[in-house]
Amino acid sequence: MPIGLKRVYEAAAAADGCRVLVDRLWPRGLNKSKAAVDQWLRALAPSNQLRRWFHAHPQQWARFQKRYLEELCGPETQEALQKLRALSGKRKRLTLLYSSRNEVHNNAVVLRDLLEGMRKAPTGSAPIRHRRAPAKPQRA
Repeated sequence: MPIGLKRVYEAAAAADGCRVLVDRLWPRGLNKSKAAVDQWLRALAPSNQLRRWFHAHPQQWARFQKRYLEELCGPETQEALQKLRALSGKRKRLTLLYSSRNEVHNNAVVLRDLLEGMRKAPTGSAPIRHRRAPAKPQRA
């Protein structure tokens, strides 16, 4: 099943399938009927601290991805992540909605990549855990 990405401010289309908002805050100036959101999984959004950090350091995309994936491994996000995974299996199409102006580097991109990786994993497998790189040896 294809997973689409779309700014929540863009008009809804029938081809979007199930529309899931993955931001912590409701988008400014947008009413609920116009947004046409089927699910709002705010638990999957980056923490306010990480969101603010990335906004101030957009050139740190790789570091943002790593830190965000670490947050997604936390116990508080597992239920929402499983719900998103279930939605992706039930519908013909799933569209992740985000409000960021940056259409290439945002949390929805990371979630889509994670979901696509989970689809390749065996059914019933444990959530993906990202290993940290081994510590560098200390110089004397």
